Order: sequence, then C-alpha cells, then structure tokens
Amino acid sequence: MAAASEEPPAPPVQPRSLPSFGAGDPASAAATGNSSSSSSLQGPSGGPGPNPLSRKLRKVLETRLEADKEMLEALKALSAFFVENSLRTRRNLRGDIEHRSLAINEEFVYIFKQVKEELESINEDVQFMSNCCQDMTNHLKATKEQTQDLIVKTTKLQAENQRLELKAQIADAFIAQFQLSPEEMNVLRSARDGPVTEAFFKVLGRVKQIHSDVKILLRTNQQRSGLEIMEQMALLQETSYEQLYRWAQGECRALTQESCDISPVLAQAMEALQDRPVLYKYTLDEFATARRSAVVRGFIDALTRGGPGGTPRPIEMHSHDPLRYVGDMLAWLHQATASEKEHLEALLKHITTEGVEENLQEVVGHITEGVCRPLKVRIEQVIMAEPGAVLLYKISNLLKFYHHTINNIVGNSTAMLLTTIEEMHVLSKKIFFNSLSLHASKLLDKVELPPADLGPSSALNQTLALLREVLTSHDSCVIPLDTRQADFAQMCTVSASNLGSADMATFLVNSLHMMKTTLALFEFTDKRLEMLQYQIEAHLDTLINEQASYVLTRVGLSYIYNVVQQHKEEQGPLANVPSMDSMSLKAAMVQFDRYLSAPDGLLMPQINFLLSTAVKQQIIKQSTELVCRAYSEVYAAVMNPANGYKEPETLLPRSPHQVQALLS
Repeated sequence: MAAASEEPPAPPVQPRSLPSFGAGDPASAAATGNSSSSSSLQGPSGGPGPNPLSRKLRKVLETRLEADKEMLEALKALSAFFVENSLRTRRNLRGDIEHRSLAINEEFVYIFKQVKEELESINEDVQFMSNCCQDMTNHLKATKEQTQDLIVKTTKLQAENQRLELKAQIADAFIAQFQLSPEEMNVLRSARDGPVTEAFFKVLGRVKQIHSDVKILLRTNQQRSGLEIMEQMALLQETSYEQLYRWAQGECRALTQESCDISPVLAQAMEALQDRPVLYKYTLDEFATARRSAVVRGFIDALTRGGPGGTPRPIEMHSHDPLRYVGDMLAWLHQATASEKEHLEALLKHITTEGVEENLQEVVGHITEGVCRPLKVRIEQVIMAEPGAVLLYKISNLLKFYHHTINNIVGNSTAMLLTTIEEMHVLSKKIFFNSLSLHASKLLDKVELPPADLGPSSALNQTLALLREVLTSHDSCVIPLDTRQADFAQMCTVSASNLGSADMATFLVNSLHMMKTTLALFEFTDKRLEMLQYQIEAHLDTLINEQASYVLTRVGLSYIYNVVQQHKEEQGPLANVPSMDSMSLKAAMVQFDRYLSAPDGLLMPQINFLLSTAVKQQIIKQSTELVCRAYSEVYAAVMNPANGYKEPETLLPRSPHQVQALLS
C-alpha cells in the first residue's frame, strides 16, 4: 500500500499463469542432468515427442517481448515489488499479485466512494440551488405581476425624461444662440468704468449678430420671444455704444500732443461707431478739436520757441528775410497737414464706407483752420511792406506752390487753410502788379527821347532788366510749368491793359518773345511754344495794321482809302465827293512820293522797341504789302471812268506794280 501511495494506481492486472517448473526452479531442473532432458524430449522412436514442457519452453523462447506491450507493462509493474528472486518469493508471487490487486481495487473503491459522496453533495447543492431559483422565479413572477403598473409608469417617466432632456438641450442651444453668457455680460459691464478692450468689440459684434438673427423668430410662432430678445439686445446695443462713445471721446480729448499715437483699439472704436452716425460725427469733431489745438500750439511754438533744445531755430528769427520767413511757415504747415492726415487715416483705417474720403477732407480742413489767422497776419505784414516786385513775385510763386501741394493733401479746395493761402497769393499778385504799374507810371511821367542811334532807352533797359529778373524767378519756381506760363501771360496782359493798342501789342510781343526764348531752353514745351507763337502772331497783326495805318495817315491816303472802300456806284462819281477832287489827290501823291523815296522814315516808334529783328522785318514787310494793296484799290477807283476823273494818269502816275517794286 505504501508503494501504491507513492505512485499513481495502476490498472488492475489480471494474474497470468506462469510456466510451471515443478518443485524446483529452471536451474534445478537443468541440474538433473542432460540425459534426462534430452531423453524426455525424444519419443520412443528417437524423435521429438509431445512433451508439454518442451512446448511451453519453445513457446517462451519464441515469445518477442518488445512487441507485447501488455507483457512489458506487467513486467514493469512486477519489478516494482518483486525485488528478490527466491524460492519463497516465486511461490508467493501469485499471492502477492492477488493481494496487490486486491489492495488496488480496495483503494479504487475507496476513492470512488469519496467521489460518490462529493457528487451526492454537489447534487444536493444543485438541487438546493434549483429550488432557490424556482423560488426566486416564482417570487419575481409574483413581483412582476404586482409591479406591472410601476413598470408602465417608469417607462412613461423615462420617455418624459428623454423629452425633457431634449427640451433642455434645445433651450440651452436657444440661450447660447440668442443670449449673452455671464462672461460676456461682465465684459460689457466692466467697460463702464474701465478701458475698452478688444473683447468688448467681440461682445458688441455678438450683440449685433443676435439682434440680426432674432428677426428669424419674428417669422415663426416665437414672435413674443423674438420681440423681447430684440428689445433686450437693442437696449444692450445702445448702452454699449454710449459707453464706447464716452471712452472714445475721452481718448480723443487726450490727443493734444504734437505727435500722437493712435491706438488700434481707438481705430476699432471708430469702426464700431460708424453704425451710429451721430456719435461717429461727434467723436470725429472731438478728435478734430483736440488736434486743432495741438496744431495751433505747435505752430506758435515753432514761430516763437523753435524746436526741442532750440533746433530748429524759431521761425520769427528769420522775419528779416521775407522769402525764407514765408517759406518756413508754409513748409511747417505742409508737414503738419501731412502728419494730421496720417493720424486721421490711422484713426479711420477700418472705415470702408463711401464718405470716408469726404470725412478726411473735412476733418483735416477743420484741424488746420486754427492756424489761418496767425499765418494770414504774418504774411500780410510781409506783403504790405512791399519788399520789391521781384521778391513779391517769388512770394506769390511760393504761395502758389504750397497751395497746389497742400491741396493734394487736403483734397478740399474749400478748406480754410487753402482759402487763406489763395487770398495771400492774390494779395501778393495784386501788390506785385501795383509795383509794376507804379514803375510804368514813373516811366510815362518822364518819357525819354530815343537816342541818336535809335537803340533802347535807359527806361526800356530798366524795364527789360526787371522783366528778366522776374522771368528768372519764374523759371526757378516749383509750380508746374503750364501754370507758370498761364500766370505770366496773365501778368503781361494785366500790365499792358492801360496802354494803347500799339504800345500794348509791342509790349506783349516783346514779353511773349522773351517767354518763348526762355521756354525754348526746356524740354516738353513744344505745344506751349506753338501757343505762344499763335499769340505773338495775333499781336503782330495788330502792329502790322497799326504800321500800315500809320503810313497811310502820314502820306494822306488814309481818308482817300476809307472813302474808296465805302463808296458805291449809286452815290455818283467819286470825283464829286468832298476832299476827293483832283487837287487833293495830287497833294496826297506828293507826300506818297516822299514815302516811296524813303520808306524807312515812316516807322512807328514802337517798331524800334521790338527786341526781335526778325519780328521787326516781318512787320515792315507785311505792313508794306497792306500799303500796296490800299494804293491798288485807290488806283483802280481813280482809273475807273465812272468816277469822273479827267486824265487820271496825271493824278496817279505810278502803277501798283511800280509802287510795289519801289517798296520791295
């Protein structure tokens, strides 16, 4: 049993009959002698006999144990307890095997008894569990029958709960869409006493969006809610815009330094305020007022104190130099105007409406309006001091230039600053023309006789020197060329307006010729030179007619030529007209012969004042042609028999061709 407990129980082995060797073992049998063995194996006749022992021995010898698994297992089990091969152990082998088999069977029975008892215990437990399950099933069935109504109510409550949860989600989404969150409300409230931040504009945009989206509710069954929300958002909008306006107004009032920095938040505030045009305009007015004060203070400081640390020096320090004094003031205003426009553009950089350019022009004009009076007073003092015609003309050009330049910045020709500069320009031109008129009056009061060589008089040289100096300053002016030419032509016209026709034509021809000579040195003036040439030719026609009239008057043909032109055949013979008789014609021809002998003696004094020799020759040539044409008409009328002249060849001995040959 001890060996069985150490190893797993082997299957019961059926006892096998072992070969019987008699009373002794095989060794003793062999000891009996070979003779008996061999004799026992043979039959009576000497061959093999049917001895059982031999058959068993043969069978044992022929057995192949390696192929008999059962035999191997039996031998293996036998080796476990058959340790001594003795007579006793061999005799007791069957009993040992049977006892071992019995012990194994008893052990097997004992183990299966325990298994049976465990199975019976499990069976009892299973039976008990089955009974419990049956009881629980019965109990649940009874409970289910009792709680059927409760289950129905619970199902309804669950469905109602789902509906309420859906409504809650819808309500939350509605509130998120059409109401402000507590954080957003705090942002709006904090702007009442504190500064406005970018978060304020986000919340304001959210309010505007809600106010716009709530219109959708008015087209549904939620009109009451829509109206309430719209009223609430409108109130929030008005309150927010009021807060934003007050903050922007305070920020604009603080912009009184000469150089200001426009914050991005203030630019956003102006963008938001454009939804309220009145508040937007008031804020712009506040900005313009603050900047106007800053510009006026900066202009006065520049005039009296100069820059920081005395650099640059005060403008008033150069009041002894009128041109620099006026130029420095206008240059400062030009720079200030450009800076103020940049500040205003930074303030309105987010504004995209159509009227923003008009706002820029209007506000810049209002900002620069404050400096008009001190500027006007100082420039008037310079102009009324009459520093001279040339200096007045330079100041006039300077005013014209800055008027053109500042107008490009302001863009509004009605701005007070531009109006003031234009008034000063007109005043400087007026004083300039007065100076020229005074110079002309002095020349007319004391008329100089032409010199012996018929060259220009000293008065004319002085006038031409003044004209050259004016032209030089006009040429160096920074005003556009076309504007300068138009201004100078206007100046010449005004200067010559009080002269006679011949004097005016001569003066204008000389002036235009000087302009043409000056402009010929510049590029891109072909069209303007052509226009000047047309004007010169127009005034040349006047001089040509005046010269021809001058000759005809001096030779006595003027009256005769006029009568011939106006006479008609119905009026009778021309000889019967007073002062058209033969004696009058002969007297006129005597003077005309003197002219033919020395045609250069009958030239207008104005011809000698012409600066261009080519122009002078052109006038003489074309005026001579007019004289010849007038003589031809008089000759044709006298030779006409209908006019009643006797022997007309004696009255007009020279034919028109002969006269033309003598004058050519």
